[in-house]
Amino acid sequence: MDHGFEEVLAPNLYYDRHFETDAVKILPGEYYVSRREILMVTVLGSCVAACIRDRVSGTGGINHFMLPDDKRDDDSRFGRSMRYGDYAMEILINQLLKLGARRSNLEAKIFGGGNVLPGFKNHVVGERNATFVVEYLRTEDIKVTAQDLLGNYPRKVYFFPTTGRVLVKKLRSMHNDTIIERERSYRETLRQSKMEGEVELFS
Repeated sequence: MDHGFEEVLAPNLYYDRHFETDAVKILPGEYYVSRREILMVTVLGSCVAACIRDRVSGTGGINHFMLPDDKRDDDSRFGRSMRYGDYAMEILINQLLKLGARRSNLEAKIFGGGNVLPGFKNHVVGERNATFVVEYLRTEDIKVTAQDLLGNYPRKVYFFPTTGRVLVKKLRSMHNDTIIERERSYRETLRQSKMEGEVELFS
């Protein structure tokens, strides 16, 4: 697999003074999983994030991704776009299982898919991401206990995996330029990456 297509373990650890806790910031294409008490924070435009946790042990994680826009097989369920989405979700779930989470205990809260990217047919980007994450979790039989998807605004998500608590803050236009630029850059990375054949996941 091309390294440009891999999800990256989020490296941005910091101390959140407002919540008085260790925290990690998740950027597009990143994920984070932990067994300990840590706040996971991400800002979403048209991307989506799945906050998934073991409701018994409190082991939890978050990802931040979008489907690449591949004109060749845009409508194909098994096209490059869908394979990438599958990979982004599977790597999060597999890392949770590696930390001892049980698949039968997993629950999810999902966010994002906003209509925030300017340009022709921009609303389709967020919509596709939102539809994908809902259908993926339904197929995997992982219960969605909360969701805040679509709309015309970006969101800041605060996820406390040990308790399952999530706070969502709607962001106004003063923040949008950074978010849009970050997502544009991420989309460009996806466009330039190649994913040949099937995705190989952890055994």
